[in-house]
Amino acid sequence: MGQPGVSELARWQERFLRHVAIERGLSEHSVAAYRRDLTRYVQWLVSVERTKLAHVTSADVQDFLASLRAGERPLAASSVARIVSTVRSFHRFLLDEGAVAENVAAELRAPKQPSRLPKAITVDEVDRLLAAARGETTVALRDSALLELLYATGARISELVNLNVDDVADLDVLRVRGKGDKQRLIPVGSYAKAALEQYLVRARPELSAKGSFTPALFLGVRGGRLSRQSAWHVLANTAKRAELSDKISPHTLRHSFATHMLQGGADVRVVQELLGHSSVATTQIYTLVTRDALRDMYITSHPRALRG
Repeated sequence: MGQPGVSELARWQERFLRHVAIERGLSEHSVAAYRRDLTRYVQWLVSVERTKLAHVTSADVQDFLASLRAGERPLAASSVARIVSTVRSFHRFLLDEGAVAENVAAELRAPKQPSRLPKAITVDEVDRLLAAARGETTVALRDSALLELLYATGARISELVNLNVDDVADLDVLRVRGKGDKQRLIPVGSYAKAALEQYLVRARPELSAKGSFTPALFLGVRGGRLSRQSAWHVLANTAKRAELSDKISPHTLRHSFATHMLQGGADVRVVQELLGHSSVATTQIYTLVTRDALRDMYITSHPRALRG
């Protein structure tokens, strides 16, 4: 059972990796992940004496899936899902190339992953973050306006960097273009309004003078539209100064906006409208967060919440 079969598996593994790298144009990082997953799969096949592709059955593929979730250190559901995707792609490739007569992984399904609640930071942590962004320099005025607006509106960062000056109506309302180019209007709170006014009066003219005319609201140091990547650098650097680096990730302020609105008594459908969700079901995940917070508060506050 040995080397010839192993060589066949290894040969097709390399052909598949060349396919995803060249024909599908995947990054080195993605190809490396495919290689790790396939190596694990091929080694398992060899360990159960399935050294020829023609000998691999759908039962073998299901047994491999079971092995990922067994033992003293079973893989997390997210890791299993990634490996399942790799194995399915590999067997689909084998069928397309005529190496096998059937796709034995066609019915392979990843385990259902638990719902992940959005992560939000506390109001005090938001205050720390926004305080860390303040300053009198041109860039600091821009950064402060950007982050204040992120939290005040719950907009996606991609939506904010795509704003034009004309999208700010008297500084009181923001006109945002969301997914599918759908527009929505979002009120702007007093703190964000003040930061935005300071930026427009004191900082944006200076930044604009460094580049060609652009209608963009937020500008980079060379006068062009601030990129999404640069905006995330602003957030990451500010979080580091506020000692919140481990808590800030993409969408953090958006999640915090929604959570704090609901905790403050806002109707879920209002929050849905402000976030630009097409379905209220998407917004309702935030109600789970606030429900847990309310339950904890009740247990610690009500004299008859717990016995003993």
